[in-house]
Amino acid sequence: MADFKQSTKLHNVLYDIRGPVLERAQKLEAEGHRILKLNIGNPAPFGFEAPDAILVDMMAHLPHAQGYSDSRGIFSARTAVVQYYQTRGIQNIHVDDVYLGNGVSELITLSLMALLNTGDEVLVPTPDYPLWTASVSLAGGRPVHYLCDENQEWWPDLADLESKITAKTKGLVVINPNNPTGAVYPRHIVKAMVDLAYKYGLVVFSDEIYEKILYDDAEHINTATITGDDVLCMTFSGLSKAYRICGYRSGWLAISGPKARAADYLEGINLLANMRMCANVPGQHAIQTALGGYQSIKDLILPGGRLKEQRDIAYKLLNDIPGVTTNQAKGALYLFPKLDPEAYPIKSDEKFALDLLESQKILISHGTAFNWIRPDHFRLVTLPNVLVLEEAIGRIAEFLSTYKP
Repeated sequence: MADFKQSTKLHNVLYDIRGPVLERAQKLEAEGHRILKLNIGNPAPFGFEAPDAILVDMMAHLPHAQGYSDSRGIFSARTAVVQYYQTRGIQNIHVDDVYLGNGVSELITLSLMALLNTGDEVLVPTPDYPLWTASVSLAGGRPVHYLCDENQEWWPDLADLESKITAKTKGLVVINPNNPTGAVYPRHIVKAMVDLAYKYGLVVFSDEIYEKILYDDAEHINTATITGDDVLCMTFSGLSKAYRICGYRSGWLAISGPKARAADYLEGINLLANMRMCANVPGQHAIQTALGGYQSIKDLILPGGRLKEQRDIAYKLLNDIPGVTTNQAKGALYLFPKLDPEAYPIKSDEKFALDLLESQKILISHGTAFNWIRPDHFRLVTLPNVLVLEEAIGRIAEFLSTYKP
């Protein structure tokens, strides 16, 4: 009998942050081991709960949320998204330019599938959130990685970015605030990227899911405030991180710029949105309340707030380990430490992550899982409380003190 094999479309699709290292952790858990998970930015397991107002509003709407909604999403939620962007200075988004999705991930895939032909190229940062690279490949495109410079606060290397634009380049991905580095791009960097998109006729895909999680004096610049009416901008955001409701799968895509010149592309997005019927309707009912109500995330990111304290202690403890350095995160929920190749000549960072897991029962994500170019980084989630972070990073330090790759 014939064997059944996966589609060749998946041969270049990788998502290693949920790959072999996680699979090994799950097996260890099944054997009775307690695994400290510092690999996924999922607030709920670390005691971050959704605001009560969101839960109450969703429960109130449950009796009326049993059927399909409009394929774009319920009108009130899309209106709330439009009004939110108006407060950010973005005036060229209409309610019909907003698509609600089962999280941002679904909308990323949908928007790339609607645009790309086989062999089309999309510029993606390295390191990146790997869903972008995987989704470009799945859509038949070719992800081309532009460097972000660790010595310049992990900002994009603009010269490297421009050098990689070809006649096949169709889009430019901007992840700001950045996952995995925690970088927040200043206005001049965002403007320079938009200028390149305008010069070469590229669609900008702006992933802004962490836009409300900012520390110190960091300011988030919505890309669409700069693209204006000149550059087609696909802005992605949602409730999963700032409102601690990852499981509700409540995200959106807001389209701005010269939409008349993109009518055929937008028709493709609408076709794919219709094919999936609609996003999770109960989760859509959280959006209006979340965007219009009290912004509880501010209590967590200001001095004395839990997220800021955890970021600060993780930064200090990691930099105290000999041979480990990390830039301070200006946003998001992660640090992306570097392991000095002289001290730790690691050839496979996936093996490093597995060795740490076996020895210390700590689960981290290796840097090449984020399409970083060398096996010398790992990503650590700063969601656990201070005591857990102190224990975890202490165990990482103990492990590294005797580690021989």
